[in-house]
Amino acid sequence: MPEELEGNCLVAQSGGPTSVINASLSGVVAEALNHECIEEIYGGLNGVLGILNEQLVDLAAESQQNIRGLRFTPGAALGTCRYKLKKQSDFDRVLEVFEAHNIRYFFYAGGNDSQDTADKISKLAQERGYALRVIGIPKTIDNDLVTTDHTPGYGSVIKYIATTVKEIAADNAGMGQHDLVQIIEVMGRSAGWIAAGASLAKRRDEPSAAPHLIYLPEVAFSPEKFISDVQSVLQKEKYCVVVVGEGLVDADGNYISTDSASADAFGHTQLGGAGEYLRSLAEESLQVKARSVKLGMSQRAAVHCSSQTDNDEAYLAGQAAVRAAVSGETDKMVTLVRGEGDTYTCETGLTSLSEIANGVKKLPESWINEDGVSMNYNFYKYALPLIQGEVQVPYENGVPALVKLKMEKIDRQLGAYNFE
Repeated sequence: MPEELEGNCLVAQSGGPTSVINASLSGVVAEALNHECIEEIYGGLNGVLGILNEQLVDLAAESQQNIRGLRFTPGAALGTCRYKLKKQSDFDRVLEVFEAHNIRYFFYAGGNDSQDTADKISKLAQERGYALRVIGIPKTIDNDLVTTDHTPGYGSVIKYIATTVKEIAADNAGMGQHDLVQIIEVMGRSAGWIAAGASLAKRRDEPSAAPHLIYLPEVAFSPEKFISDVQSVLQKEKYCVVVVGEGLVDADGNYISTDSASADAFGHTQLGGAGEYLRSLAEESLQVKARSVKLGMSQRAAVHCSSQTDNDEAYLAGQAAVRAAVSGETDKMVTLVRGEGDTYTCETGLTSLSEIANGVKKLPESWINEDGVSMNYNFYKYALPLIQGEVQVPYENGVPALVKLKMEKIDRQLGAYNFE
């Protein structure tokens, strides 16, 4: 048995939020309260940025009602960031803050880049001989983290997208006369997991239902094929619903629409505009009524349409992170492991942080039909269990009653940090 490590724990959130990221936070706090070796439970405001600024809050001071309510509250309750630890002094400062507050357990909820950050912090602590256990908690609607079957946040986003597609299609059905094209742009930088999820809007016994066409980053986009695809649909249907991932690329691998002047701290180009590009292409080439809608932040914040399965698994991931660390594990990320039986089951596992960092899990080509614009049974079998169940969000005065933490601040022990 590993030696019991006594001290405080710190949990932080990073990257784009999901509708269930706070369910993982709730799981961490609830489980940490069960272990005497964890003395205090702190939250870092705005990810590593808050740690550098020594902005910590006391999560044990929150009411149990608030902690439970996190499961029904979207967004990052602790705040998030896309800040990248750039130089040695950044990493040194993180350890200084950890030592000043006796942080012995660090839990970081995030995607590829966040897990890379957690890995580097852990390795530095080991080099310096500072006893620290670091566990990553998976989080991304993109579902592109390697080694895990799926990620918390994905089931909810595709449940929302499939629902939205179904509702928009009902609107289009009453308006179209073989002359209406509706473009729906969804997130997904390097992989088509989110766009593919739109296919769940139709049952397998209704092939003519929306979405009629799905354009994925994994399939090189051809304007000529797009026009032909839309024409074929409009010959048979009164309207054509097209779902497109924001990371759509051409045959040379270039994004078809991008803001080349804008990039985040990790060098990721800011995407957006694929839907509008397809709208103008359809309108100008086919002389039809074409509309585009970009779901934007709503797809990752729609807790009112989130998946109970996803919510439960996000909470489970938070609990599993604490249990793993207390039992002596470090340098690991919690994974979701699908059972092998016909009935869907899921349990947690662990994988090395170094295996996660900066990898990308692509949508399998074998799950895409030969037409390149629809999904086959393998995808349905994979994705359908992830959207099951509806989260019972409490309402007040007709709108969701979301939780806001008290954020009782921990006194600073160090001076201000110089970011220059």
